[in-house]
Order: sequence, then structure tokens, then C-alpha cells
Amino acid sequence: MKKIFITGASGLLGSYLIRDLLKKQVHIVALYRKEKCNLLTDEEVSKVEWVQGDILDVDVLLHAMDGCSQVYHCAGLVSFNPSRANDLMKVNVEGTSNMVNVALELGIEKFLHVSSVAAIGRKRNNQTVHETLKWDEEANPSVYGKSKYLGEMEVWRGIGEGLHAVIVNPVIILGKGDWNDGSCATFKNAYNEFPWYTEGVSGFVDGADVSNAMIGLMESEIEGERFIISGENLTYREVFNMMADGFGKKQPRLKVSPLLAELVWRLVKIKSSITGEEPLLTKETAETAQQRAAAP
Repeated sequence: MKKIFITGASGLLGSYLIRDLLKKQVHIVALYRKEKCNLLTDEEVSKVEWVQGDILDVDVLLHAMDGCSQVYHCAGLVSFNPSRANDLMKVNVEGTSNMVNVALELGIEKFLHVSSVAAIGRKRNNQTVHETLKWDEEANPSVYGKSKYLGEMEVWRGIGEGLHAVIVNPVIILGKGDWNDGSCATFKNAYNEFPWYTEGVSGFVDGADVSNAMIGLMESEIEGERFIISGENLTYREVFNMMADGFGKKQPRLKVSPLLAELVWRLVKIKSSITGEEPLLTKETAETAQQRAAAP
């Protein structure tokens, strides 16, 4: 039976991936930090070999990946808070470097790295983002984007050293997940009739489609390439409206101007510095929400 290792198994994408791979009757070894995936059924959880650990711990990785033929590296830190720059670099760059090194040492047959469209650059108004675009510091001022780009560089380095790998760059992933976490929080806002919207445009994709694309790439002979995975380019308002309609709630009706967005993120920053809590809005997220950056 094929043995497959997955990092980031407790997250939204990890849950879709595990569910799809279980249908293929493979042995799944899943890495988790604090809690096993609560997005899976008890039966699904019981069919997975769970290993508690961290991608920063090389010994754990050596043990968990031993005997595996494929690796899906989905783990990563997502934050647009500049004060977390060190954490982002530690997890997204050093952690990925560890994964690549261990995969090379163990002779893993194929490695898939989940990057992000942010690693290509989002700040390209009215321009379609594509896989061949070069990194441009000005096109993505977020520390998160830079950390994902540098993480990709570790995978390309591994490919140069003989690693059989492929990279995916999903846009904003939506799906059945925790409403208090990441992109799924938009469902919570729509359900609570959050009244504000922005005119920005972005690519959106269903988590199920990302999982299917990843498995398809791993089962193919494709390697040494990266692929943007996107479903449709929509304005944030269109997405919020669809969610609100689905819940039978009021659509957002108040437009957030760039000036208002700048004022709000500054106020949130001040509040965060006083309370010590993670800011709900940062300069990076405020700017991204106003950008019109489409994916193919």
C-alpha cells in the first residue's frame, strides 16, 4: 500500500486532501501540531496515522516521512501582520527547507509544495497574474508573500539537487471549514450581515478543486513546474453577496473607500499595540482588498 505524508493536515486544505486520498486506499501519515483535524469525521480520523510534531523539528520529520513515497507539504503560517515577520520566515522558509532536505535524504519519489499566489505578487492592478511572472518586491509588499516566495525558492533549490517536485499556487481557498480561521471567516461575516464591502478583485477556488488538482499532479509525470490554481475571478462584493444570499441574509451595502480603509487599519494597529491581540486588519490586507488582481 502506498504511504503518503501530509503536513498541515489539520487545516482546510488538509481536510479535503485527506478525504480524497482515503478514497484511494492509501496509508496516510498526517502531521499535526496541537489538534488533529476537526473538519473530518471520527471514522476518517481513525483511518489516518497521526504524528504530533512540527516542520521545524527535523528528527520528527525523518521519523514521520520514513517509508513514504509521496509528500504533500501543505503546512504554513498565514499572517499579514508585519510584527510576525520572524514567525513567517521561520515556518514558511526554514520549515520548507527542512522538508526539502529530509525528502532528499530519504529519497522521496515525489514532493508537492503548496505555495500561494501571493508568492507571485498580487499588487498588479488590472493585470492577470500568471506562473511565469518574476518576483517583484513592489508587486507584493506583504511579509507573508515574501515568505512564501522564499519558501518556493527552497523547493526550487531541492529540484536542482534532484528532488522530484511540483509547486501549486492557489488563490483564496474557500470551503467547509472553521469560521474563525483564515478565509472561512468571510462566511461568518456574511452570516452576521457585515455591512461593508470593497471593490477589489481576486481569484477564488473551492478547496475540493485544489485537492483534486494536487492529486492529479502527483499522479502525473509533471515535475519542476508551478501551477496557479484558481476557480473564478470575482470582486469581493460579488463573493460577499453570494454568501449572504446563500444564508438568506442582507448583502453588504456600504463601500469601503481607500481612505477609509487606511484610517481603519491605522486605528486597528493602535488598538492591537495596546491590547496585544492579533490585528483583524493590517495595511497589507487593507491594500489587498482594494486591488484588482486576477488569476488565469
